[in-house]
Amino acid sequence: MRKDGDSNRKPMTSWKQAMVVLLAAPLPLAVSLPLAVPAAAAEVLRVGVLDGSPPCSQQQASGQWQGRAVDLWEVIASRERLPYLYSGYPNPLRLLEATQANQVDIGVGCLTIAPERVGRYRFSLPFQEEGLALLLPSDRLAGGRQLLQAVLHPQLLRVMAGYLLVIALISWLVWRDEHRGEHLGEHPGEGRLSKREQLRRYALVFQVLASGPGTNVIVTRTRGHALVLLSWLVRIIGASLIVSTITLEVLRQPPVGGFQPQSLADLAGRRIGVRPGSVSAQLLQQPPLRGRVSLVSLSALASAPALLLQGHADAVLADEQQLRYVRNQAPPLQRSRLRLALQGTNRESQAFALSPRLDPMLVRRLDRAISQAKRDGLVP
Repeated sequence: MRKDGDSNRKPMTSWKQAMVVLLAAPLPLAVSLPLAVPAAAAEVLRVGVLDGSPPCSQQQASGQWQGRAVDLWEVIASRERLPYLYSGYPNPLRLLEATQANQVDIGVGCLTIAPERVGRYRFSLPFQEEGLALLLPSDRLAGGRQLLQAVLHPQLLRVMAGYLLVIALISWLVWRDEHRGEHLGEHPGEGRLSKREQLRRYALVFQVLASGPGTNVIVTRTRGHALVLLSWLVRIIGASLIVSTITLEVLRQPPVGGFQPQSLADLAGRRIGVRPGSVSAQLLQQPPLRGRVSLVSLSALASAPALLLQGHADAVLADEQQLRYVRNQAPPLQRSRLRLALQGTNRESQAFALSPRLDPMLVRRLDRAISQAKRDGLVP
């Protein structure tokens, strides 16, 4: 009986030991175990963050991470009760390669799901759509040169010459009709007028008819009043033609003296600042721009204004929201000398990068949390 009792006691001991182990395990560990990375079997998620990409993600001097993508991740991690540790990466390619190599579990940043990345890297549910843009140095004298070019346009010069010619003819007719005989000395008490005085009186009539004020005092005859009315019609029509010609030329011509790209193809032969490993850099290394653009490495977007204003690059190509943020954060003097072009070019979805070995159950939870955050309006 003692042996039977001993044999019955052993299973009870194993069962009790298993219960003790389960009850002794802390609750976070019990929750995280089914969600851990199979290879690392780690409770804490390794989160890589893309640095130098405001307003999406960047590290402050204090070491704190901030940005829209960082905020979104922290909302998701808080809701899902996911422990994590941050590590920084200098460019998108390094972060994507780290997730692909399972060096990090999740890559946080506004990472574009470009066609060449699909199938090679693993992404979460997209949380926003963004396009590219160009940041360019502005030419403060371009507006004045543009107006001068419009004023000196041959079409405008022809209109002005025609207007002055008609006014000159009407002035001569008024002068002949109202001052007939003055040049011959036929008026009583007056001698013959000199050529200089005749020219002065004619110039006075021309100036009055061309400008308008004073037309009521230079004529006394009925024909003179008719000629004044005719000059008024010519002046109204001529002024309208001059203004419309200037306006059309200003609108038709691009601002002079500055780089004015109409498409990415216009970047050929230019020095373009890009972040290494970014979609922008890859785009410029593909046809039709491959080998036709000089790429200038940009370690962080915050240095883009200095790069442009010091003449080290002709433009910077990056996400529109990031370039807009960088421009708005620049000092007022720098901001006034920078402009955006080609806004919204090549719009594509952006998401987090995921390790290929991340548990599918956790991936579904992350996607569901992103979807919920979008519904709640928490996605910037």
